[in-house]
Order: sequence, then structure tokens, then C-alpha cells
Amino acid sequence: MPGRLGGSRRAAIITIGALIAAFPVQAQRVESAAPRHPNIVVLLADDWGFSDVGAFGSEIATPHIDALAQAGMRFSNFHVAGSCSPTRAMLLTGVMNHRNGLGNMPETIPDEHRGKPGYDTVMNHRVVTMAELLKAAGYRTYLTGKWHLGSDRTRLPHARGYDRAFSLADAGADNFEQRPIEGMYDKANWTENGKPATLPRDYYSSRFVVQRMIDYIEADRKSGKPFLASVNFLANHIPIQAPDSDIARYSAMYRDGWTALREARAKRAAALGVMPAGVPIVTMPTTPDWQKLTADERAAAVRVMQAYGGMATAMDREVGRLVAHLKATGDYDNTIFVFLSDNGAEPTNPFSSLRNRLFLDMQYDLSTANIGRRGSFAAIGPGWASAAASPLSGYKFSATEGGLRVPLIIAWPGNAQVRAGGISDGLAHVTDILPTLTELAGVSEHGGSWRGRAVEAVTGRSLVPMLKGAPGSVHGDMPLGYELSGNAALFRGDYKLVRNLAPTGDGRWRLYDLKADPGETRDLAGAMPDRFAAMMADYRAYAKANGVLEMPAGYTADEQINRYAFTQQGKPRLIRLGLWAGGIVLLLAGLVWGLRRRRRAT
Repeated sequence: MPGRLGGSRRAAIITIGALIAAFPVQAQRVESAAPRHPNIVVLLADDWGFSDVGAFGSEIATPHIDALAQAGMRFSNFHVAGSCSPTRAMLLTGVMNHRNGLGNMPETIPDEHRGKPGYDTVMNHRVVTMAELLKAAGYRTYLTGKWHLGSDRTRLPHARGYDRAFSLADAGADNFEQRPIEGMYDKANWTENGKPATLPRDYYSSRFVVQRMIDYIEADRKSGKPFLASVNFLANHIPIQAPDSDIARYSAMYRDGWTALREARAKRAAALGVMPAGVPIVTMPTTPDWQKLTADERAAAVRVMQAYGGMATAMDREVGRLVAHLKATGDYDNTIFVFLSDNGAEPTNPFSSLRNRLFLDMQYDLSTANIGRRGSFAAIGPGWASAAASPLSGYKFSATEGGLRVPLIIAWPGNAQVRAGGISDGLAHVTDILPTLTELAGVSEHGGSWRGRAVEAVTGRSLVPMLKGAPGSVHGDMPLGYELSGNAALFRGDYKLVRNLAPTGDGRWRLYDLKADPGETRDLAGAMPDRFAAMMADYRAYAKANGVLEMPAGYTADEQINRYAFTQQGKPRLIRLGLWAGGIVLLLAGLVWGLRRRRRAT
């Protein structure tokens, strides 16, 4: 009996010990099974028009971005600013551009507005960035690519919440080498973690920003923390450049011109469900007649659009490489992906003046055969930019739908909160991205106070209801104002009040029903005087609350950019330009002298 009893006791002790030992294991399993914060990947394209993505109607091959569209929600009524920096600041802060410091950009602000409240031309210190919020919540935070929100040590990404950042402080740069946009900047201002950085010899912009991001993610993987990865592509900003093989992919395309492409894209967008069928389309007054171009002009135009398509496809391939990496590491299902463009397609023609043409011809190989290649400088101009926005009117810099409405895709492959394959046509705004991501990630916003100081409150609204499939807009019938460089708009429900200055418009206010007429073809100001008056009052209230200034007489963004390039970049450039101009004068004088001497000799 004692032996048996002792054996029973031993068995009981062993059993109890096993149960006790199991408790920490079970607790550990429960803890590890608890949902963790999702990773966040923001894919920010530069100057892509509304229908430049295959899933929005493009003929350009973007299979990897299209796959994200099928895994998530497409927004067909999403609005940003008409230029890059104001959009980027609103994206990062959820605060309207005049309150975050980007009432205008360094390149486009008139001298009369410099230094005025809201016109800092850099992202001010009264706002909190997405990176700062997520970092405080335990995220690793990374950025690669274009920044353009300030270049001093207190304004570069590493000072605004990013643990690691390899960034370009300028609006754009060469895609094949460490070279600025000649005529705009003296150097390509690349930095890594706030210190001047050197690009590798095999550099190509889209490939580099993705590879550096992968390197950053893997360098800190052992921390176990979720990550924010902001990949800010240079594609498709001027200069249009792409690998030869990507340009060659489009060698048989675009020979029918921009008007034919505009019509084809409108039909595809309708077939995909991102636009109503048969919407009326305007022809922009700045769109040249394709049939009146010379054979050489058409050849150059075809080539630049082929390079544009190649540049977009090269970027898409890198998006696919990043997605494949996240699938291989097991991160894909718990990653929120956001894809958007910072504004509509770029219409600027850099060769519109003789001065610009002579200057650029000295810096680049401008031959048609070299368009899009290393050492080239090219832009798609207003004709192709109008096609890139199809079926919308206008493009970058303006307050037209083609300038403000861009593709947005939000996907979270492993979470049912984001409806897969859905399309939302409700009004959405770039300031909505930050509150959307913080809600999805379970991260608290700052509520107007951050680390003991007052900051600008977030004005955007979470898009989570729309992501789940709710109809309409989270903005309801509330007014949503906008202004940049004198081009202004007020959205309310399905209606838009808008004013565009030259060269896109004439400065008159117009009213459009965007649901029935997204192409802005029928002005309803006369037919709906009460709505027009009410929305004008809404705009005036917005302008007063945000400190919006009227533009000087005769102002245009194009002319201001040229003025910036030739007068704001310091004496070295002016001296070089003076020497080149002097050289041309001497050359012409020499030719005249030679002709006169020859005549005297005969």
C-alpha cells in the first residue's frame, strides 16, 4: 500500500507539474497568436494620370499594380493637389496644404507670397507626420525616393520620423545617374539619413528605391516590429527615361496620336467600371492637332510616349519585386498597401521657348533616337498628358479633374476589412489616407497635441467604411476646399466649384456635376444659381480659414517655374548662362564678320 500510494502521489505530482509547465506555453501561444499591427507600404507614383494604370483603363502594362487592385479597393473619385509637394505634405499629415506649410512650392510661389503664413514652401513644424505617429506606436519607419518637403537638417525625412531614409530633396532628377534636372537645380540633392549620399554606378531610379527599401526592412527584421515603408518613385516625372527593353515593348504603339489614345482609354475605363460609359470629353485648348504635326514631330511624340509607357512598366516591375519579397518573408498577408499618384500627368513642354531649347540642347542628347535613354531629356507635353487623364479634363498644376483626380488603390490581402476587387466612386481626399491607416493599424492619432505642444489637427476622415463597401462618401455633403497657385476648387457632394487660371482656364468660376459629368464639359453655374452662390460662400469661408492669398495679376505657374530656374538658383548658373549667351553672340558675330569679308573679297 505505501508503495502504491507513493506511486500514485508521484503520478499526481508529475501530472500536476506537467499541467503547471503547460500554462506558460499556452500563454505564450495565445500571446503569439494575438494579432499584431500590420505593416504599411505606401507606393507613391509621380505625375501618373488617372488612366495610366491598367486597372483604371491604361494600355500600359502594370500587372503588379493591377494585382493589388484585385486584392483591394480602387477609388475612382480620389483627389490630391495639382502639384507634388502639397500632396505629399497632406498625405503624411492629414492636414490641408495651406496649414501644413505648402500653400505653394519653392518653384511656383510668386515673390509676393514668400514668407506669408502657410506659404513656407516646406512642410512646417506645426504638423505631425505619419512616420512620427507610427514610430511612437512601435513601428520601424523607412522612406526611399523623392521627398521635396524641405532640405535642411530639421526637415529631411530622418528629422520627421523616419528611422532610415534615402531621399531626394528636389522635385525631380535624372533616372540613370546622379544628375539634377539641368536648368532647375545645381546638383541632385540625394541624402541618406540626413547626410549627402552617392548613388551606385548601376543606378536606375525605380530599381534603386525598391532595393534600398528591401535592404532597410531586412536590416531591422530581428527587432520584430512592424514597418512603415514609403517608396516614393521618380517615375514618371520629367525627364522621361526608361531601360531600352521597356521602351522597346511599346515600339508598335501610339502612332495614332493622343486623341485616339484618349478615346480608347475612356472606353476601357468605362468597361472596367471606374468611369461611367459614354461620358462627354472635352478637347483641351492646349492639345495640338496631331494631323498638323510634321513627320519629324510625330516621330518624336510617338517615341516619348513609348518611353513614358516603358518608365511606368519599369516601375510596376519593381512594385512586383517588392511584393514578391514580402510574400517570401511571410509579410504579405499582414501588409496594407496604398498606391497613388501625387498629381495628374505633367503637361509642361520644356522646349516651348528658344531660350530653354538652346540651354537643354547644350546639356543633353535631344535626338529622337535617344529619347528616353541615358543622357536624354524628354517630356510628354499637353497632348499626351490629356490622354493620360482620360476621360477627365486638364492635367497637373490645374484644378481640373485631370490635375486633381488620380488612381488610388488600398489593399490588405489577409484582412477582410478591405473589400477585394471593389470599386468606390465616393469622394475621397489625400488627407483621408493618414486617419484611414491609423484606424486600420489600431494606432491613436495625436488629437491636436503632440509631445506637449499644440499642432494642426488632422482634417481628413477615415475611409474604412468605404473600404468595407459602404456606398457614397465619408465626407457626405460637407464642403471640401482646395487652392494652389490660384487654381481653386470646392467639392460638396457630387458637385464641384472650380476656377482655373491661364493657360488651362480663364479665371472664371464654374460649377459641375461630377457624377454625371466627370469630364467637366457642362457648366451649371447659370442653371443652378442658388447652389453656385452657396458653394461660393463655402469657398470663401475655406479660403479665409486657411489664409489663402490671391495671385498677382498675370501669374502663371509655367512662367514662375522658368523664372525660378533662371533667377532663383544663384550666381553660378547665371554666370554660366551669361557665358553661353556670350558665346552664341560671339559665334553669330564671327559668322557675320566672315560673310562680310567674303563679300569684300569677291
